[in-house]
Amino acid sequence: MMKIKRILFLLSLILINFLNVKGQPETSEKITAEDLKLHLTYLASDELKGRYSGSEECRMAALYIAKEFEKFNLKPLFGNDYFQEFPFVDGVEFTANNSLVIKTSNGENVLAINEDFVVAPFSDRRDLTSNLVFAGYGISAPELNYDDYAGIDVKGKVVLIMRNNPEYNLPHSKFENYSALRFKVNTAREKGAAGVIFVNGYEPKDELDKFIDVKYDRGGFITGISAVQIKRNFVDDLFKKMGMDFAQHQKKINETKAPASFEFKDLTVTLKTEIIEIEKTSWNVAGYIEGTDPFLKNEYLVIGAHFDHLGMGGENSLYQGEEKLIHNGADDNASGTSGLLELAEKFSFNPENQKRSIIFVAFSGEELGVLGSNYFVNHSPVPSGQMITMLNMDMIGRLNEKKQLIVYGTGTSSSWKDLLNKYNHSSFELTFNDEGYGPSDHTSFYGKQIPVLFFFTGTHEDYHKPSDDVDKINFEGQQQVVQYVYDLANEINNSSRPDYLVVQRKDQQNMTRTKVWVGTIPDFAGNVDGYKLSGVTDNSPAQIAGLKAGDIIIKFGEKKISNIYDFTYAIGEHSPGEKVNIVVLRDGKEMSFEIELGSR
Repeated sequence: MMKIKRILFLLSLILINFLNVKGQPETSEKITAEDLKLHLTYLASDELKGRYSGSEECRMAALYIAKEFEKFNLKPLFGNDYFQEFPFVDGVEFTANNSLVIKTSNGENVLAINEDFVVAPFSDRRDLTSNLVFAGYGISAPELNYDDYAGIDVKGKVVLIMRNNPEYNLPHSKFENYSALRFKVNTAREKGAAGVIFVNGYEPKDELDKFIDVKYDRGGFITGISAVQIKRNFVDDLFKKMGMDFAQHQKKINETKAPASFEFKDLTVTLKTEIIEIEKTSWNVAGYIEGTDPFLKNEYLVIGAHFDHLGMGGENSLYQGEEKLIHNGADDNASGTSGLLELAEKFSFNPENQKRSIIFVAFSGEELGVLGSNYFVNHSPVPSGQMITMLNMDMIGRLNEKKQLIVYGTGTSSSWKDLLNKYNHSSFELTFNDEGYGPSDHTSFYGKQIPVLFFFTGTHEDYHKPSDDVDKINFEGQQQVVQYVYDLANEINNSSRPDYLVVQRKDQQNMTRTKVWVGTIPDFAGNVDGYKLSGVTDNSPAQIAGLKAGDIIIKFGEKKISNIYDFTYAIGEHSPGEKVNIVVLRDGKEMSFEIELGSR
């Protein structure tokens, strides 16, 4: 099947070579606002429908980029191919094997999915029949003198749990950290429960009986337990059969802050849950210019930008309207992609002037969690140790009147600040941020101990909205930014290899706060049972303990870890300075490490 897809993909590339993309720029040695506009106008057109990763329109954008690379005589990076396919999970779907049946002495009630109940998107696949236990809010917090599980046995049973907490009306309730649905499911699993049924209570009084959002969460499933939500009227009936009133029972718990859990009599629940992940494929596009120095040509400067965006919106959109609209992502990040194409073109005119090789790479999957760049650094034909620097352009199309340009990663090499000031011929008002990690693709490279620079003209009110369109782009300003990146890249590529510096985290310096810091970097592309790391922060507790990229954390102290949420909740139960044992899977083998928790 993969071979067939590859053949179709290459046929599409051949076809597009015979087509004349309207307004496609002619090759030119100069970086011009006109050429940037032509590239960007196509990439951010309605025709490409927001370039959502893995979509047909994303594929069209990838083909366009590859065609330009070919026109500039860039060599394909992946053998004879400009394309690097990578798999990712794009959502979940519910099979026909999801059902909920409540059986009492009066008969059984078969509930209808999506009408009477919904399955939580993080539920594991289960098939069980058991007794039902009401466990209040599902909170176990002995340190707060509150435990809904006190005095009840839930092992192998299904627990009925109310959403929120007994101090729902207090904005800074001491129970706030215990209220998340995932946290409650984790607690139930630790207590031995086989399943969880959530229900909305009657307080807050004006709260409607709405279902939870059933959308894919990249944090992963909670293994070993089912989780659903039921409509409140069914719980009312169950309480009535016990001679109780659900609303009054909740009110009593809230007023007394005293749990009132119990097991329903003469009642069993049969619960089946099955969710499957929707797997898709997306693409990175990369070509390179080979250096001329016989030794230095084996070192590579990487220049990158992501070309994907949000498609028709989705959960990452900030658009508040009900109608689905195309999110063209002109600034985010057709601007960076068009800049990448102009740089590739300019460098291609004088390849003999480059001592080192230069990789030009366009990523997809960035909006889903830097998936493409993460895959690239771990599956590149060029080892990361041969990459001397990564220059990233993301949202470079909105240079304002003050010419404010933000550059991240300025602390990742001792060369950067002097170099950035030296080539500031356009008199940018530069803002430097030392951090090597950040919300874009350069973070994948810094995690491999590669110096990085990330160029960004700043956020704006159109960010992640349909209004991020071509008419808002400052093409003259964009041209100045791209020329600036060219001057820097040309200097870096022909000078001594930049040194790599560890950037001390700002929050690491502030020891007055009490939040725990570990220093792990998640791998959102890792579809595993556990918390997979794409790296660890330098000089962090995780690095000092011996953790590294590729490790899968499966246990933190006494807590089982199935996903990033489990890990977050687990560290939240500890304090800075504590020593905790961590179990990881490394190359299929379990390994234990002792970590001393830091402070944020």
